[in-house]
Amino acid sequence: MRSFVVFALFCCLGLQAQEGRKRLTFEQAVGLQGVEEIVVSPDGRNVAYRRRRANFLTNKREPSWSWGLCRSQPAPNAVAVVCSPDSRGLAMIVESEKDHGLYVSDWKGKKHICDVEKSNAFLPQKGKRLAWSSDGDHLAFAGTLEPKPETRDPVVVSRIQYKGRKELVDNRRTRVYVVANIANAEPRPLTPPGFDSHSIDWIPGTNEIVYLSNREPDPDAKHNYDIFVVNYVSGATRRLTETPGVEMTPMASPDGKWIAYTATTRKLTTIDSVAEDRHVWVMPARDGEARELNPGLDRRCTLAGWTPDAKAVLYLAQDHGKSVLWKTDVESGRSEALIDEQAWVGAAAMGADGTLYFTKEDPVTLRDVYRRKPGAPAAENVSRFTDSWRETYGWVEPETIHYRSFDGAEIEGWLYLPPGAEGTGKLPMILSIHGGPHGMYGYRYSGTFQFLVSRGYAVLALNPRGSTGYGQKFTDGCVNNWGGGDYKDLMAGVDYVLKQYPQIDAERLGVMGGSYGGFMTNWVVTQTGRFKAAVSIASVSNLISFYATSLYQDLVHAEFGGFPWEGKNFETLWKWSPLRYVKNVTTPTLLLHGEADNDVHITQAEEMYTALRRRGVPTRLIRYPREGHGLQEPKHRVDRLVRTIEWFDRYLRAE
Repeated sequence: MRSFVVFALFCCLGLQAQEGRKRLTFEQAVGLQGVEEIVVSPDGRNVAYRRRRANFLTNKREPSWSWGLCRSQPAPNAVAVVCSPDSRGLAMIVESEKDHGLYVSDWKGKKHICDVEKSNAFLPQKGKRLAWSSDGDHLAFAGTLEPKPETRDPVVVSRIQYKGRKELVDNRRTRVYVVANIANAEPRPLTPPGFDSHSIDWIPGTNEIVYLSNREPDPDAKHNYDIFVVNYVSGATRRLTETPGVEMTPMASPDGKWIAYTATTRKLTTIDSVAEDRHVWVMPARDGEARELNPGLDRRCTLAGWTPDAKAVLYLAQDHGKSVLWKTDVESGRSEALIDEQAWVGAAAMGADGTLYFTKEDPVTLRDVYRRKPGAPAAENVSRFTDSWRETYGWVEPETIHYRSFDGAEIEGWLYLPPGAEGTGKLPMILSIHGGPHGMYGYRYSGTFQFLVSRGYAVLALNPRGSTGYGQKFTDGCVNNWGGGDYKDLMAGVDYVLKQYPQIDAERLGVMGGSYGGFMTNWVVTQTGRFKAAVSIASVSNLISFYATSLYQDLVHAEFGGFPWEGKNFETLWKWSPLRYVKNVTTPTLLLHGEADNDVHITQAEEMYTALRRRGVPTRLIRYPREGHGLQEPKHRVDRLVRTIEWFDRYLRAE
């Protein structure tokens, strides 16, 4: 009853005007979503894009595709879509409660090709699931044909990687299959059953399909993808790489001569939150050595695709809060930044006519689709999803700040200030800490930030050492040192803002974060009492038990130099565990956690909650049934925001 009253109260407040503009409601703050994916036709004349909408009646985040593509419309539940080589049709994998199938659709209609299932195992850095042959007669896909296994009782665990994101793995392996482009065709497996194989692309003009697979003796024990090629006619397999590092997202050039991919080179890595920045590489599809495409770019990169003439590779690089679209010539190595703005480019593709499509967002713009035709001076917004929202609600543009930390390192951040904020000592401020630890805040839209600002809070978002976008040395800054230098960076940022912005009230500071940001929130309240309220989401509190319960069973030994039982690592892990210092906490702390979270098991929040509760610190633990590491159900997402603002209001607002 109490939660409903709070919810109703703030929904009403959300309708009030602020400087002539409306406030976001809770539903809008969590429900407004930008474009998640784009698919460009090979001729470059059309694009389809997918968004995910919050349906509060069904309590689901439902995907929806917009625009026509190849004279057809992707099914709403299509999770993989690729246009045919002649740009006249498309293939798609559909996943719903009633259907898991591969379909082809064109101007003649839609036909079912075959059934496709999906394993629930966590496959890190997975790429495309679907690819056409050059002649359009065959399709390759990554998935499984095994039916979902029956519920096991008892459950026998024999794998290291026995957990999926929200449940135990079903042990079905992902394999590469080929199927003829005819109705109700019979798919044929091309890869062995004992390994996961995925991230596929068809090499144009050949019978070969490139893919990733981990062929270590125990793939669960060591994350090490390599690139393979299989001939769909003969079944012959070639191995293109055999490195100690991890290769990812192979993409064949349009002329079939090259394979572009991203890779790391370190022997020890992890399936999530990798410290090493991945870079772009190219290698001949036949014989020849692999080489890094732009070795002078010390930034974390994501492959986007090829130019239609096969002469250059398109990729994204994180840089000082931005995501920049680059193009590098394969032969000369000449590099050019195509889109370099105070914004985040999320995806990009170029059609045969040279038309460039990409998605872009910034702090006051949800992710929209843009098109730049050859010779055009600027790109045009073709989806125009956020124009009216931005004008109606007056989203706040943050101020970019730079300051020196304790050891002279330059740290970057963004300060969101409520419109018209004037005077001294009047504004409460919330320090928000990003996840990862190897993540990055920057020029992206945040409904949570805009909502908090609309309620009169300043929000400070910082990129302490360990963040990506500033080079490898900076990204490595928190390895073996969680809560050390990055904590000092954060506190130096708070001190800087309090000195430079006298309208911020030093006595009304809050802190919040999710995942690694939740770990740091727990760490902050154990190290200082300067924050009067904390909201810790999907957080880590005990690094020793985290190692034993997390889906990311290799993250701890990658970040802390080995397994817990080696050397003095148990002591090191306990040294950097917030739970060790819980006797110091005076800050009222709200813990929010999904009950099915296998990334960070809910026992991490339980350990922190029990200790705080026993000590008499004001605390609450909110458990969300059915939810994993990121909340998916719209009502839960609203509830999380309601409780967050209520908690901060209770302890940061005197009135």
